[in-house]
Amino acid sequence: MSDVVLRGIRKSFGEIETLHGIDLDIQDGEFVVFVGPSGCGKSTLLRTIAGLEDITSGELTIGGQRCNEVPPAKRGVAMVFQSYALYPHMTVAENMAFGLKLAGVSKDEMKQAVERAAGILQIEHLLTRKPKALSGGQRQRVAIGRAIVRKPNVFLFDEPLSNLDAALRVQMRIEITKLHRELKTTMVYVTHDQVEAMTLADRIVVLNAGNVEQVGAPLALYHHPRNLFVAGFIGSPKMNFVQGSLADMTDRTATVKLADGTLVRVQVDARAGQIGSAVTLGIRPEHFTLDSTANTITGQIIAAEHLGEATIFYLQVEGAAEHLVVRAPAAHNAQVGETLQVSATPSRCYLFNDAGEAFARLDDVTSTTR
Repeated sequence: MSDVVLRGIRKSFGEIETLHGIDLDIQDGEFVVFVGPSGCGKSTLLRTIAGLEDITSGELTIGGQRCNEVPPAKRGVAMVFQSYALYPHMTVAENMAFGLKLAGVSKDEMKQAVERAAGILQIEHLLTRKPKALSGGQRQRVAIGRAIVRKPNVFLFDEPLSNLDAALRVQMRIEITKLHRELKTTMVYVTHDQVEAMTLADRIVVLNAGNVEQVGAPLALYHHPRNLFVAGFIGSPKMNFVQGSLADMTDRTATVKLADGTLVRVQVDARAGQIGSAVTLGIRPEHFTLDSTANTITGQIIAAEHLGEATIFYLQVEGAAEHLVVRAPAAHNAQVGETLQVSATPSRCYLFNDAGEAFARLDDVTSTTR
């Protein structure tokens, strides 16, 4: 078993506490991604699992064993860092086998382990090369191979793709997904890129300022964000937010009055709200329609991005926290400077109270988010 359980994990550097009582269960064989903005504590949390940072308080168990005081080398984990950290004077094979050599493993066992890992990563033809003769993606595979040969119970990845260009990141995401499927090993992955999180994870842990904001399957977080932070972080382009006030409410519909007097209906249970209270309307760019005259928001186009398969319009709208982003069909020919009227489908809208907490949507009962 290689489950990882964290109970009340706190980490302080002097008087500054960076992790504020993290509770988390990572199941055996699960792929869990820690995601959040820079400084949210995701790498610190990963390093406490690895044993590279001491735990100030709380308890960490790996495979049922308390690991708070267990040295990193004896935790059954292997870590892949953002930096490849390959020895330039060694070949690929020597780099991959170096940890086994230090552990006193026989040459035959090392050779078998390296060849197995190289086969999984499809780098057999690179084993005699030095790191300087490798591309960035190949170097990252070698770094992953160095972890595989140790046959760890848990793989830890600390932003391993951030040094690669966009095309290589896509390729390596596919390779890491295939690796997890083949090895069936517990993997914990840290990234600030929510696209990586959405495409790799069985479950995502959204962190903010040393706290867990929400844990859930990628689509559960996308469709059922608990609060404004998660709603704004998960999704690309991110969710639009427009300030308003609660004009009417029932157990099935809320009516929001925007700054310009526009009324927008949202299918949520708003009975916990108060008439006249400040609320935030949330709408994802892809959930607007341009062929309706109901539930509309009007703004001036200040920029347009033609992506081929779609066009992204940026609208200046009164009350919007930022420019309103609308994903429209590629054939739509509106021009910069024109006024554009877009429709917000009530069932696709979100609503948040003045504390940033989401009102329950009508399908929230089916959410797998906790």
